[in-house]
Amino acid sequence: AVLLGPEGILHVYRKLHLFNEEKHWFDPGDVPLAVTSVRDARIGMMICFDWIFPETMRTLTVLGADVICHPSNLVLAYCQQTMLSRCLENGVFAITANRFGADRRPHGVLNFTGKSQIVAPRGELLHRGPSRRTELFITEINPELARDKQFTPNNHLMQDRRPEFYHPLCQ
Repeated sequence: AVLLGPEGILHVYRKLHLFNEEKHWFDPGDVPLAVTSVRDARIGMMICFDWIFPETMRTLTVLGADVICHPSNLVLAYCQQTMLSRCLENGVFAITANRFGADRRPHGVLNFTGKSQIVAPRGELLHRGPSRRTELFITEINPELARDKQFTPNNHLMQDRRPEFYHPLCQ
């Protein structure tokens, strides 16, 4: 995935988590997760099956992302709904741009789910596209909303974490 800004290419990211038969054809990416500033927003990227690993989005959040851009070729029905929780857990926006239609191959057919979407930091679905046709939608977002990690008057999504107990995640 390539992140473009007014000056051209700002960041290139390669998918870390390969899905199903991709493991037979590709190597996983080796570019570290990163956040890039574009005007007033801090953008993180993940690709397709990276969504199933909550560590991906949490790492981008810890790095300061306001918005997660998520280009995809999703064939499983779970991602769109899961992204509502991922945004709530991390207090970030997510933009999933997903393919629709079918890819016929000698060994079978891949049916893509469509339903590109934009989700807000409190898990609110701002827009979801159709599953079987192209649609252009524009939604204005305020990146500042993703910087407010105060979940309740007494709970903060980042400050209340207890990383000293999360060491098994890094093994």
